[in-house]
Amino acid sequence: MRLSVAGSALLLAFASVLALPPAHALAIYSDDVMDAAALADLEARASHAQTSEQAFLYTELVHEYVEVAGKQVAAGDMDQATASLERVQTYADRIHANLGKSSKRVKNAEMLLHMATYKLTQLMHIISTEDSALLQATLKRLDKLHDELLQQVFAH
Repeated sequence: MRLSVAGSALLLAFASVLALPPAHALAIYSDDVMDAAALADLEARASHAQTSEQAFLYTELVHEYVEVAGKQVAAGDMDQATASLERVQTYADRIHANLGKSSKRVKNAEMLLHMATYKLTQLMHIISTEDSALLQATLKRLDKLHDELLQQVFAH
């Protein structure tokens, strides 16, 4: 079977997309990741915020720590990435605890959580299988939380 020049070019373009190295997959992570001081400030704001604001602020923390974990994986620092994912789980628990009490910015929280789960799903394709257990557990927890947030969005 002979391919035309256009068909060959299309096949070559498709093959090159499939052969992208994992580093290109990490391009989904933002370059403006919060520094440690900004994260600490956000954590303090979330813990002292009114109950109606806490779920959104904790969702911001989840989103930011997913970004941080992606950068840490890209840098090859799996120990730090593990610590970041553990923080994601902690904040997911706090979101869950405040979900029924929070009515402000629920849709924004849902959108942030959606982006965080998307980025964690992309990260699953990059990391090694021995490092994926915590990531899978975190993703499962965030997926469940996302479903709960969607229910709250549609309830209003």
